[in-house]
Amino acid sequence: MKKIKYFYNTHTLRYEKLVTPLRVKFLRFIAFIATAFVTAALISYFAFQFVGSPNEKYLRIQNAQLKQDFEDLNDSVAQIQMKMAELEKRDNSVYRSIFEASPLPDSARATFLEKQNEIARVERMSGNELVRSISLTLNNLKSRIAAQKSSYNEIAGLINNKEKLLAATPAIQPVSNKDLNRIASGFGYRIDPIYKTVKMHAGLDFTAAQGTPIYATANGVIKTAGNTGNGYGNHVVINHGYGYETLYGHMVRVKARVGQRVERGDLIGYVGSTGKSTGPHCHYEVHKNGQKLDPVYFFYNDLSPQQFDELLKRASASNQSFD
Repeated sequence: MKKIKYFYNTHTLRYEKLVTPLRVKFLRFIAFIATAFVTAALISYFAFQFVGSPNEKYLRIQNAQLKQDFEDLNDSVAQIQMKMAELEKRDNSVYRSIFEASPLPDSARATFLEKQNEIARVERMSGNELVRSISLTLNNLKSRIAAQKSSYNEIAGLINNKEKLLAATPAIQPVSNKDLNRIASGFGYRIDPIYKTVKMHAGLDFTAAQGTPIYATANGVIKTAGNTGNGYGNHVVINHGYGYETLYGHMVRVKARVGQRVERGDLIGYVGSTGKSTGPHCHYEVHKNGQKLDPVYFFYNDLSPQQFDELLKRASASNQSFD
């Protein structure tokens, strides 16, 4: 039941019923609504400013977790990149040098290496940019790993062929020379015995009695056997593979035949003085990829360090060659 209010009218000296005008009621209602809105706005402002909405709190926590996850991931990627760089360096500087293989060029690996600090970029990156950044780094590592795997497969093949390579590398003297007194002329510019002019002597001359055995200095296949009119007289050329060839000149008799496979130490002929020669000797040359090398550096299988030093002194003496 609605309460009825009265007030004492001093003019009429009686109690009268209190009636609120419609205009006053309307103004009170407007004031109440305005106050409610202002109060609600102030509460919302202070609440969101200092407390935050549940959704904002969740997003803030999620964002912090994402940053931490990205930092951990970036640290892991950085460690992997360091390990990859070490493997690539070891591959080029150690493994491939052992097998005389050309270094793997950087272009064969992924050349893009991220150098900036990714964590500093997180603040201005969107989610999609972060994903793209991580994907780029991972793709880069995948490319480098694939290239490195291919390189190691190649090195594995080189390891399997290393024994063959060593067997195909000239490593002994072509004639028996235990006392080291058979070196008559070394590699380099020497006096030509026929024309008496200084000419390049591209091998070593081993003096020996006619008929002294001549041996193959490495495994290979006979490429030339006989006299081809090039001044070497009866001579043998052996193709050892891996770019190596050896030549044995001025034989009195050739024992090997073209196409024959020989091994280091096999008899291929006998010392003579055929062709452009002034006395019985074996002219010996070593070629690598068509370039003539000093044979004195290929006697490591049958010489001690002291013997090598002595042989080097004898071979470097300036004198007249035998051919």
